Amino acid sequence: MLQEFKAFIARGNVLDLAVAVIIGAAFATITTSLTEDIIMPVVGAIFGGADFSSYFIMLGPVPETYTGSLNDYAALKKAGVPLFGYGQFITVIINFVILAFIIFLIVRTANKLFKKPEEPAAPKGPSEVELLAEIRDLLKK
Repeated sequence: MLQEFKAFIARGNVLDLAVAVIIGAAFATITTSLTEDIIMPVVGAIFGGADFSSYFIMLGPVPETYTGSLNDYAALKKAGVPLFGYGQFITVIINFVILAFIIFLIVRTANKLFKKPEEPAAPKGPSEVELLAEIRDLLKK
């Protein structure tokens, strides 16, 4: 079993997948920064708020011991207040769309760069009718 596992790990596909996952995680960090630090502040400014993640609805009471701002989504969430954080959800959706679009562009470019040459058509052999006629002729002998 150990030898099979070693052979499985040594195959190129597994190593390629591991590298892709690591690069993907780093790329996701870049995309998250692009979304949170560049795009969402602009979207928030258009909709009248400095921070888009501050759009939420409180679904329950704030604990009496809470002393922070009632507009701080992260602090309220940490304090255990039930929140409907639609602003944060929209941020995540936008992050996903940006990441999916960039991956689409990368795959599209890679497909153009590494276009496989078309394989020549296999040489045609005799048709079914010709084969059946040949068998018939052989059987007549």
